[in-house]
Amino acid sequence: MKKIFIPLLLLLATSCGDDFLEKRPQGQYSPDIILTTSGIEGALVGAYALLDGIGTSGVTSWHGAVSNWIFGSVVSDDAYKGSDAGDQPEQTFLERYVWLSTNTHIYGKWRTLYDGIARTNDVLRSLPKVQGLSDQRKMQIMAEARFLRGHYHFEAKKMWGNISYLDEQAWDPENPESVLLPNTEDAWPKIEADFKFAAENLPVSQTDPGRPTKNAAYAYLGKCHMFQGFPKGQPNVQHLTAAKEALLQVVNSGKYKLMERFHDNFAAETRNNAESVFEVQYTVTAADGSGGNAGDELTYMYPNGPGGCCGFFQASQNLMNAYKTDEKGLPMIKTFNDENVKNDEGLLSSAPFEPYTGRLDSRVDWTLGRRGIPYIDWGVHPGRFWIRDQSYAGPYSSKKQIVSKAESGKTGNPRLSTNNYRLIRYDHVLLWLAECEVELGNLEKAREYVNMIRKRAANPDGFVKTDAGKAAANYTVGLYNDPWKDAAAARDAVRFETRLEFAMEGHRFFDLVRWGVAVQVLNTYLEKEKNLRTYLSGAKFEERHQYYPIPQQAIVYSTKNGKATLTQNPGY
Repeated sequence: MKKIFIPLLLLLATSCGDDFLEKRPQGQYSPDIILTTSGIEGALVGAYALLDGIGTSGVTSWHGAVSNWIFGSVVSDDAYKGSDAGDQPEQTFLERYVWLSTNTHIYGKWRTLYDGIARTNDVLRSLPKVQGLSDQRKMQIMAEARFLRGHYHFEAKKMWGNISYLDEQAWDPENPESVLLPNTEDAWPKIEADFKFAAENLPVSQTDPGRPTKNAAYAYLGKCHMFQGFPKGQPNVQHLTAAKEALLQVVNSGKYKLMERFHDNFAAETRNNAESVFEVQYTVTAADGSGGNAGDELTYMYPNGPGGCCGFFQASQNLMNAYKTDEKGLPMIKTFNDENVKNDEGLLSSAPFEPYTGRLDSRVDWTLGRRGIPYIDWGVHPGRFWIRDQSYAGPYSSKKQIVSKAESGKTGNPRLSTNNYRLIRYDHVLLWLAECEVELGNLEKAREYVNMIRKRAANPDGFVKTDAGKAAANYTVGLYNDPWKDAAAARDAVRFETRLEFAMEGHRFFDLVRWGVAVQVLNTYLEKEKNLRTYLSGAKFEERHQYYPIPQQAIVYSTKNGKATLTQNPGY
């Protein structure tokens, strides 16, 4: 969907300018424009335009990126910041859990999400006054806007935990104080209500692929319950049952299936496929490159690889090790990190390199780049020649968000592409259902869902191949053929499968938090990883780090009658 910038919609207190609360922002158009049929449709497109996280005035592109590669992957055990020690130090602070309320990355994400919320509320507030639309079209606009509002609030909720929920009744663009709401009330019920309304009123299919459907709303509703499914690490049967009910709506619709090849979910050429439940649309033209995946721009290779910049977002050794498999082709859940997969770290660039020959899950080489393995259609990954500082951040690159050479550079910028971000896929739905079934006592059904995912990973047609057409590594992927009888082991298997399937997609940190295992997992990760990445020495993940600090500037701007209406998260 083309990004449309509508100045009058940038109306939150989070917009730039210290005097924002004292005077109304100036736009180029009369506010009456939004009350026409074309105006309300344009305002809705403007609300969609922030789905990619790009477009809020004064916010750097990667701060608000929908992929959450910083906030969901770099702060997890999946990835390092990458690049070199002196570049983007604020990201180093995040990676080392030195989380400050003044970090501009965190504030940029906050501003972007609440800008999106403001845009949806502009649509919902103005819609009843618009003449010339059918009741059916008005209802669909309302459902789409509430889906978007649910999304923006959901993203904020998983980032900060304690957030203000802002709807069109509270939102008044004529009164800057209308946004000054406390963040002490649980926002989950209202977020769920937005997705329930969307599920009840959206159509089963849409002409425009970027617009949500009934099933996308059900999937998101299920996701809301999954994020409430493990309070303090213990299963909540009520939420998991509700999640299962919503997710089965998607399965039983018969509209989705797993693609035969894993990489079809990460290629611009196969976007909006049969596995896509809701996909954030990227588009690039010579006139407007901002519609591409600008939020991921830093994650390309440096200096000689795809994109020619910038070398951030490098996969961790821990993640590489997670893809090892045993003689049955099953993951080594308990022992995967005992020994490191052999790599070229420490070798001189001219030294001979012998690739690792042990068994690996095939998804590894569609998830990260490593020396000696073909990298999409860019040729064989040469190792340090595509790594900015291998001694600092290791030998691995990221891969899923990188576009093919054939699709690169259509705006003149080789790092902007139409490689959409697949926010919710059918594999998400299946693995969430597997989680539910484990906790509801249906272990064999959970095994069935996991084996559906693993069967695709075992498909030789989807392996990374050499120019000779042979598998590029010793890919060995098996199914769980023995019945699952132990709930704890089944839980571990489902969660490990979730990591293998969605690594480097910005989900890992939030999964660890919602499962209630982040403190244990991340400190175990740091204990070994600090020996490889010395800058991680002294880093420690604490309970407070399960949610980011409320940005200090947002707290300052929330002042009403001499008192801040926003409350800082505990520990900051």
